[in-house]
Amino acid sequence: MLRRRRLVVGIWAVVFVVGGLLSTRLPSLLSNQFSVPGTESDRARQLLEQHFGELPEGSFTVVFQVPNAADPALRGRLQAVVDRAARSVPNGMPTALIPAGRHVLFGYIETRLGLADAKKATPAIVRSVGIRHGVEHAYVTGAGPIQHDLDPIFSQDLKRGEAIALPIALLVLLLVFGLSVAVTMPFIFAACTITTALGVMYGIAHLADTPTYVTNLIQLIGLGIAIDYSLLVVYRFREELAGGGDKEEAIVRTMQTAGKAVVLSGVTVAIGLLLLVAMPLPFIRMMGIAGFLIPIVSIVAATTLQPVLLWYYGRRGTARRRLLPREPTDPERGFWARLARSIMRRPITYLALGSSILLAFAVPAVWLALTPGSSFGVPRHPPAIRGFDVLRAAVGPGAVAPVQVVVDGGEPGAIRTPAVQAAVGRLVGGLDADPEVARSYLGRVDRSRRYAVVVALERHDYGEPQAQSFVRRLRTGLVPAARFPESATVLAGGAAPQGVDFLDQAYSAFPWLIGAVLLLTYLLLARAFRSLLLPLKAVLLNLLSVAASYGLLVIAFRWGLGRDVLGLYQFPQVEGWIPIFLFAMLFGLSMDYEVFLVSRMREVWDGGADNATAVAQGLERTGRIVSAAALIMVAAFSGFLAGRIVGLQEFGFGLAVAILIDATIVRCLLVPSLMALFGRWNWWLPRRAARMLHVPPSPHRSDRRPAVASRA
Repeated sequence: MLRRRRLVVGIWAVVFVVGGLLSTRLPSLLSNQFSVPGTESDRARQLLEQHFGELPEGSFTVVFQVPNAADPALRGRLQAVVDRAARSVPNGMPTALIPAGRHVLFGYIETRLGLADAKKATPAIVRSVGIRHGVEHAYVTGAGPIQHDLDPIFSQDLKRGEAIALPIALLVLLLVFGLSVAVTMPFIFAACTITTALGVMYGIAHLADTPTYVTNLIQLIGLGIAIDYSLLVVYRFREELAGGGDKEEAIVRTMQTAGKAVVLSGVTVAIGLLLLVAMPLPFIRMMGIAGFLIPIVSIVAATTLQPVLLWYYGRRGTARRRLLPREPTDPERGFWARLARSIMRRPITYLALGSSILLAFAVPAVWLALTPGSSFGVPRHPPAIRGFDVLRAAVGPGAVAPVQVVVDGGEPGAIRTPAVQAAVGRLVGGLDADPEVARSYLGRVDRSRRYAVVVALERHDYGEPQAQSFVRRLRTGLVPAARFPESATVLAGGAAPQGVDFLDQAYSAFPWLIGAVLLLTYLLLARAFRSLLLPLKAVLLNLLSVAASYGLLVIAFRWGLGRDVLGLYQFPQVEGWIPIFLFAMLFGLSMDYEVFLVSRMREVWDGGADNATAVAQGLERTGRIVSAAALIMVAAFSGFLAGRIVGLQEFGFGLAVAILIDATIVRCLLVPSLMALFGRWNWWLPRRAARMLHVPPSPHRSDRRPAVASRA
């Protein structure tokens, strides 16, 4: 890279420009869609598209607030408005307006548009519906219009998040680097990696539905990772320069040590996120791809761009004027070394203290309740949300995203047979008697008279527990009780059934994801640390950290502490994708600090020191860096908390508290205390295991006298 440094800079400059241009076009391609291929709700969705020319996510709900919903003349004029609006989108099919109380009329415009295209079509329908004759208010709501109105909020929230994260990151870098030109290097690194990842995501978004969250995910997490990696590399580069030798030798030694740790850390982060691609859910799969791009692009930049930047910055560019007290030259006398020695003397005390705190945080995870999504954890001022609220007050949230029961009679004309008609009548009667259903009716019948749709409007939002319970009653009770002929097939579709299928599919696959992440992480760390015990310790502590973050989500959002302290939403449920993605993301990110810390301890041990010295000096040499890196990462994730979308608040809070716990309680207390108890067994790797991992063995040996490691 150093020999070809001009070429490297040129390539990254081109990538930065192209990625930046493509990233500006990405938001229009994004939409949050929770389809679940192969499930009952997905089969219902396919029948609705094939035989009725509609997609639930492409449905627009038109809501009118009127003086008198029973006025036939007014209703006729508004029906003409809806018919005209339907012609403004391809294959738009209007339904008859339905009264909802005395002052609300609503109807649907069914389309075959996907969610991303429905967002784009929203302005045309809004303009057409804007023709008002005797109407107090007119709204267009539904999945597409709501996401259309939320897109600017996502963009504004991202800017607010960056306004929080960037100043904190700059302050921390100044405290660690001092007054130095080097503080600009992490931001150059971040700019290149983030724009590259967004540019690649632009291409991927043309191939599959891509969640709206990916932009926030890539930018804020990419910022944290880029600064973390740059911080570690620049800090080590300064140490190498201080140890003597010319610039190029210092860069090579830096990349052999800190650079290797960065690559290992990035691979560890990428493993958990890559495994999300195996999940049977497009939403989580695409989130996994977006998250996977961040560490992969960061690894590429760390091995190509980073050494070249070190070359151009050199000794002068990384020189500093200190803002913090000078670190002790003796690695045995610093704060972190003294802490490590204290832990070594009383490991059981520190282990009990740290474990008790984590367990106390983890216990509330028992009350974790999941939702596939919600229409409530968003600002209420956008027009589409106001229309949703009007309809919710009049009928219930289910009027915007109703349950659609598709009846397949088995052959053309079957819907008109007495047996099927009687069964449909019993189904509608059972739905009307259910406390969750505000209204049900027989909707459309296709031209062949083989298929019909029964519509049920729920009283609760599709993601609430009452709606989820209703779907299970519908499938296991109401449909069998209707006694359809054996030749008929009945499928429950729409938002609520899709949400239930989403959670069922996700959490049936989640245990396999956990097992795969644990196994691959253990093998990777066993090879990196040349130890059988240290990776096991790391995996178990990470599981405890993740459990603590789940518990804190309950405390903050369900129990309302986050509302009282931070002004967050109080929300009884956590979006279903968040625990899965948190696990995959946290297992990788928290391993960053494990790799940084234990790799340095391994260096000291390999240099001839005893276990206590290796732990003390490793903690002393990395404690400040790990703390600074964690603070920057927490600041980046806190950018999500500044947003106004409950899902991103939950995600950002979970990441921030988990990283904070990991960098303090876990790395500063639990890791040294366990390593003190394990003693020299920390570094044991027998020959047979070493051959399997393709690394030199690390045999169990008697402890040695402390060795002085001048530049460990």
